Amino acid sequence: KPALILLDEPTSALDRTVQRQVVELLRSLQTKYNLTYLFISHDLAVVKALSHQLMVVKQGQVVEQGAAQEIFAAPQHPYTQQLLEAAFLAPVAVD
Repeated sequence: KPALILLDEPTSALDRTVQRQVVELLRSLQTKYNLTYLFISHDLAVVKALSHQLMVVKQGQVVEQGAAQEIFAAPQHPYTQQLLEAAFLAPVAVD
């Protein structure tokens, strides 16, 4: 059993329906076999659906890391904030 599985853009060329199936399969395998994934992706919606811990990298430097839920709810670094806004995943202020 592997200690770590590296997934580099595993859903990037897939439509949303197939992406969902892949994410559900990965979650199922993770639970069944207690797997750890290093999931590399530019698709923040998929990252949000699958990740427990998150690391945001800009030009090879880690700019933010921590619990995925916390980072998606309240990003601290300006780059992370920009990424979430661009992906329509940033917290929205209601006037």
